[in-house]
Amino acid sequence: MSSVVTPVESAPSSTLRVFMTGASGCIGHYILELLLRAERYEIFLLLRHPSKLHLPGQDNPRVHILQGSLSDIEQFAELLATIDIAILTAAAWGGDQDVMHINVQCNLKLISLLDPERCQQVIYFSTASILDQNNNPLPEAGKIGTDYIRSKYECHRQLPELAVYDKITTVFPTLVFGGDKDKPASFISAGLKDVTKWMGLIRFFKADGGFHFAHAQDIAQIVNHLVEHPSAAGYREFVIGNPALTVDQVVKQVCDYLGLRVWFQIPLSFLLADFFIKVFRIEMAPWDYFCLQYRHFVYADAVNPSSFGLQPYCSTMADLLEVHGIESNA
Repeated sequence: MSSVVTPVESAPSSTLRVFMTGASGCIGHYILELLLRAERYEIFLLLRHPSKLHLPGQDNPRVHILQGSLSDIEQFAELLATIDIAILTAAAWGGDQDVMHINVQCNLKLISLLDPERCQQVIYFSTASILDQNNNPLPEAGKIGTDYIRSKYECHRQLPELAVYDKITTVFPTLVFGGDKDKPASFISAGLKDVTKWMGLIRFFKADGGFHFAHAQDIAQIVNHLVEHPSAAGYREFVIGNPALTVDQVVKQVCDYLGLRVWFQIPLSFLLADFFIKVFRIEMAPWDYFCLQYRHFVYADAVNPSSFGLQPYCSTMADLLEVHGIESNA
């Protein structure tokens, strides 16, 4: 891949210029892989650590690496004014990064540097954790969420102030799985095999809760579809996830896949969990305690590839276990 600093020359009219952040992450790798299949995209990747990009095609003349971070985004102002499509997956999670500054101010600054007349669309990645079950902003996320969640809540709140607001598509992934030999694993995928090792014990407990999940390949399929089909009606939002599952459904489906029988189940109630938290003086962050009470992180009208007439890559728990190399004993 070629390395550039501030390329501003115009591409041929048949070419669309794509600016992408977070390409070295799990979801980013999957999205970039699909973009590389289309000859009409000239792709500019903003990467803090280019060595973390593992996809083949390092000498692809259509791909340019901009080494830098979101905190340095103003140095690419001239380039951003020539961009047709921006795909923003990068985010700061914590550690040595100023989460609020990067996830809010820097992302908003990046979007503001796009030319409203030229830019066709912006695909901005948020998180479903900032929404309630009717897909409205969840107040607790903005008040007691982790730094990451509060930053995503605040950035979403300020999007309407941007000049390109009507070109923005916000996507809200649910629980993200993914990763293979060419792509880094998502945080939750990294621990999946360890969880299945405990299913012999987990199968004997019932729990009240629900959630959606999505594989990064399916998220990439949807993003690729959205790139090819800009909105004709202004700003839009999509929660991305397979149909919601209860915790008990997940346990049953995983046990069926692993060939484990469930003879009985003991209900685990919130009151019991609350009792142990208080008796043993377990310290929990306010957001963690809220999640324990809220339990059902399910959303209205969540979309998956089939919602757009596409073939899902991973739509069931059996699919998920299989693509992660977990052998079935059914």
